Amino acid sequence: MALDEPKENDEVFNEGGLTFLVNKDLLDSVKPINVEFVETPRGSGFSVTSALSNKKDGCGSCSC
Repeated sequence: MALDEPKENDEVFNEGGLTFLVNKDLLDSVKPINVEFVETPRGSGFSVTSALSNKKDGCGSCSC
């Protein structure tokens, strides 16, 4: 996750006052995407999960 400006090949989502950008080509292969703000004893931040998280082959995360 990073700060970015919308580009021609991005899908733009506005949820709960936040704007999310996802590359349209990537979106087709990873949807649905779930973004949650979480607080744990180690700190707080965003948790991002997608269809890639459930795949058994490959690395199973968006950071591949």
